[in-house]
Amino acid sequence: MNIQTLDVLIVDLPTIRPHQLAMHTIVMQTIILVRVTGEGGQEGWGEVATIGGASYCAETPEAIKMNIEKYIKPLVIGRNAVHFDAISYGVNKHVVGNMFAKAAVEAAVVELAAKARGIPVHELFGGQIHASLPVAWTLASGDTRRDIEEAKESLHAKRHNIFKLKIGMGDPKRNVAHVLKIKEAVGDEASVRVDVNQAWDETTAMYCIEALEDGGIDLIEQPLPAWNKEGMARLTSRFRVPIMADESLSSLEEAYQVAKHRAGNVFSIKPANVGGLTATKKVAAIAEAGGISLYGGTMIESSLGTAVCAHLYSTIPEMKYGTELFGPLLFTDTITTNAITYEDFQLIVPSSPGYGMEMDVEKIFHYARDL
Repeated sequence: MNIQTLDVLIVDLPTIRPHQLAMHTIVMQTIILVRVTGEGGQEGWGEVATIGGASYCAETPEAIKMNIEKYIKPLVIGRNAVHFDAISYGVNKHVVGNMFAKAAVEAAVVELAAKARGIPVHELFGGQIHASLPVAWTLASGDTRRDIEEAKESLHAKRHNIFKLKIGMGDPKRNVAHVLKIKEAVGDEASVRVDVNQAWDETTAMYCIEALEDGGIDLIEQPLPAWNKEGMARLTSRFRVPIMADESLSSLEEAYQVAKHRAGNVFSIKPANVGGLTATKKVAAIAEAGGISLYGGTMIESSLGTAVCAHLYSTIPEMKYGTELFGPLLFTDTITTNAITYEDFQLIVPSSPGYGMEMDVEKIFHYARDL
């Protein structure tokens, strides 16, 4: 199944409510779609999502699109999609960094390879171990009463019993108090975690994590900047509550260093962070070898990108802290004609060939930027 064409689209999807992060508040989420076609017009689609333009990482949506078209596309056209690992190896030899761009292209090539064989993508990564995955919901409105109502409604509907709060923006002490009120409201019915998005210094982290640990919070995600691995290691050794590395894991080499120095005892794995599905599976192996637990992270993808991650995560033996693949639930509309199924606090992994999602091309071009 040789690759004949490759197209890149930037799509902006509106959210159902503002979604606050330490560096940005999302009201319109930007995703980058890649479509590859093979002989006979068969298509493979890939996606990565980005957060806040250049405020989150160096790869902006515009840069991802341009670098794919100029530097990665020529390395992919004419290649056999079934050899997706070899294609990624060749791209990595000639293109430095650009992890989001590589992940989007590889995802599309992988789907074309799976469709050529008439199988789901998870079959290409060793086979499915989990037919469904626990899914966390991020409470990020910034309003305590609203977040409590949202959490209780999710529990009642059996959509989520894991909640994460973004607390990197604003006064740390007030944010901690906000979290503890929510934990008190949901009690033992739910696991409550926090994500700091690198916003604290080590001194702030010390007193905040102590209070969160005492209040029954189950996980602290990336409290310090990605570069401060020594500080992350000190926090990991000091507290009982697990410290999760996220932005620290920007490559295979970084994952190895985090594991070696115990700069976190949980890994948040994301294909976009490390350049694709094959690299993510390797990061999971590094974690397993180091006795580090796993969490299936998100960049808040659409239904397609969520399915991309779900297929890979379903092949990993143990995802101790579940996943965060709630992206489709945050958008007011969808770019696929079918939907991801959520039930009994789980995401049901799609089972049709490829990622199991049917693309709605009319919707895609409705929300696509005119570049």
